[in-house]
Amino acid sequence: MKKEIHEHGFVKLLDVMGNDEEVENAARISYGDGTRQTSKTRNLIRYLMRHKHTSPFEMCEVKFHLKLPIFVMRQLVRHRTANLNEYSGRYSVMSSDFYFPKGEEIKPQSSTNNQGREDGELVCHPSDAEFEMFRIFDGATNAYRNLVEWNVSRELARIVLPVSNYTEVIWKIDLHNFFHFVKLRADKHAQKEIQDYANIMYEMVKPKFPLCCEAFEDYRQDAVTFSKQEMELIREAIWDGRGNIGEDSEEKLGKRESKEFLEKLS
Repeated sequence: MKKEIHEHGFVKLLDVMGNDEEVENAARISYGDGTRQTSKTRNLIRYLMRHKHTSPFEMCEVKFHLKLPIFVMRQLVRHRTANLNEYSGRYSVMSSDFYFPKGEEIKPQSSTNNQGREDGELVCHPSDAEFEMFRIFDGATNAYRNLVEWNVSRELARIVLPVSNYTEVIWKIDLHNFFHFVKLRADKHAQKEIQDYANIMYEMVKPKFPLCCEAFEDYRQDAVTFSKQEMELIREAIWDGRGNIGEDSEEKLGKRESKEFLEKLS
């Protein structure tokens, strides 16, 4: 199963170990005899996810072959519970493919998120930004090819390539930690490019573990948690019928936490 992404990348699901029933089997060994008939697979999986019993989900694994830009790879490799083997620029000649955003894809720095972007006007025309990117890609490609042709070692020649250059990796992870990866990297606050990969990877895995993915979406992906202070505000507003939850939240939580709290409620 393979899907193209962006201009040069792809996601390929290579292998899957296990299924919903294997998660159930792993959990029921802890219960012993006489428990299988009292609960169906779906109910047990939802119980495990709801109560954060993670070990049974760790018994299953998914393995991908990915082609992605190096700057996206850097975010992928942060998930240290995965096993991976990356294309070697010391052993083989690097790809001449680069991730090249164009037009409306080039957005200004976010005014509220120091590590993100937002819709708005650039100081320059998007074509000016495209030109600056392209001249680096073109110059890096020519420099790299020259160095390789001059018999400079590949491990040194690669240092001229930018993080937009594509690499490839075999990436394997257990199901519990895959869900953790999706929770973080498919989130709207993650960088768009890693979101694109995470969403495709999840859609490939979902048919293999439909009950586990359903429970993940219900109890983790689309769920929110409230702190002790946030629960106090909710109790006051709902049970006691007093106070304005919007005004009270900033006083008790502070400006940033209050904003996040109200976003959860909405």
